Amino acid sequence: MTEKRQEKSLYSSVGWLMLAKLIGFVFTLLLPLLVVRFLTKSEVGIYQQVFLVISTVSSILPFGFSMSAYYFFSREKENINYYVFNILLFNFISGGIACLLLNVFPQFLGNLFKDEEMTRFAPQIGLVVWFWIFSAFLEIVAIANQESRLASVFIILAQFTKSMFLVFGLVYWASVGALLNAITVQVILQTIILCIYLNYRFKGFWRCFNLAFFLKHVKYALPFGISGILWTLQTDLHNYFIGNRFSSAEVATYRIGCFELPLMILLYEAIGSVMIPKMSELQLAGKTREMIELTATAMNKLAFFYFPLFIFFLITAQTFITTIFTEKYTDSVPIFLINIILLPTYILISDPLVRSYESLGKFILKVRIFIVIGLSFLLWFGINHFNLQGMILIVVFVSLLDRLITTIKIWKTVGVKTSDLSLVGNVWKTAVSSIIAGVFTFLVYSNTKGFLPIWDEILSKSINSQLSHFVAGSLVLGISATVFGLIYLICTNYFGLIEENEKKMISSIFNKFRRKNVIA
Repeated sequence: MTEKRQEKSLYSSVGWLMLAKLIGFVFTLLLPLLVVRFLTKSEVGIYQQVFLVISTVSSILPFGFSMSAYYFFSREKENINYYVFNILLFNFISGGIACLLLNVFPQFLGNLFKDEEMTRFAPQIGLVVWFWIFSAFLEIVAIANQESRLASVFIILAQFTKSMFLVFGLVYWASVGALLNAITVQVILQTIILCIYLNYRFKGFWRCFNLAFFLKHVKYALPFGISGILWTLQTDLHNYFIGNRFSSAEVATYRIGCFELPLMILLYEAIGSVMIPKMSELQLAGKTREMIELTATAMNKLAFFYFPLFIFFLITAQTFITTIFTEKYTDSVPIFLINIILLPTYILISDPLVRSYESLGKFILKVRIFIVIGLSFLLWFGINHFNLQGMILIVVFVSLLDRLITTIKIWKTVGVKTSDLSLVGNVWKTAVSSIIAGVFTFLVYSNTKGFLPIWDEILSKSINSQLSHFVAGSLVLGISATVFGLIYLICTNYFGLIEENEKKMISSIFNKFRRKNVIA
């Protein structure tokens, strides 16, 4: 009964966050479609570099302090205000330092990317980073405070306003500077909302500072923070090597090839953020077996989505890239195919377990140091001998090695046995279902994509050429996705992967839709 209640609670919390992130995904979907159509390839490259710097610095400087709220909120409820203030203070100072340095030494970015535009944008990038680091605590604090529904509202609101500001700036001014102005407005607005929420939920938190609590906070967060920095370096480092060695247009080609649909990581992030406090509670209570079972449940659910996505994009990559990003980015397809090799490894969810064991945090830190040093050497060698495809191969190889090493250590620490593999039996059934659906989809896709030029020509007579190609490509992808989805659902249902409550939910949605159509 305990396992069922935990699973139900997990599904409920994840469900709210997933719904919010899906709605947010819809809001953000339009931006990459417009960026590649309103900006030149070189401008797209500069845009990618600007937001790469913002993302990297905003991930590194907080040192994982914000994420530590998941741990302390579930264990020391009476001291929450102290930990809230610690996080805000640390984030404010670290963001302020970044802003100061980028204003005093703006040429650093210009030299790093060998582009004067980056020098010009450096001061404003610093300002965005400052507010971004500070305001990013909004979603985390709501989840840590067990307010999944409110966190969902924050996510939807943030994605909506960000998309609105960015699209408005892009359509009316069509420049990288306009996009930077738009994101500046967004982070300032989010900071205001954060302050209002904190003042309402944690009254008087700004008066709560205790050196002993702060040092305890630092001791816990620092190993994870350094590990997080190394992880960010591991995932972003190749983009800096590419930016330093290749032109802005080639950067755009590479970054489009490395494109990950936000939808791909939504479920992973939602499950991870909900599981961290739950895992912390279970570990504190010594319920190791329940931790293993909860992880297995999460892996089965992640596999249900990631395996079919991998197979589908493996088949339709050419049409997907040229439809979403136009034919200017056809040379991004080989990079995209290599990059999605990592997609199935998303089922190896590790952060919730790692954050529950101090020993794991130290081990991961050592592994990441080794990985980053090795990756740096390989990338340095690669930019002098390899093309863009060779560079992404290096990244994928190192990422696979990292996931293998950390997963083995985590499972050993928690006490996973060979017999526990039966808990993730649905993973193999999901893989088989995806392959079967992929075979049928490949046959359909191979035939329908031949009609793409014909449909494009017919549509171009009534709409402009860019829109006609997008519509024609979307039609091919839509037909392929429909075939894949139907075959996949039939197979997963046959293997018993769809539970009764999920069937009832789907049936209820279908019946409501059918009744509305009948009434109409």
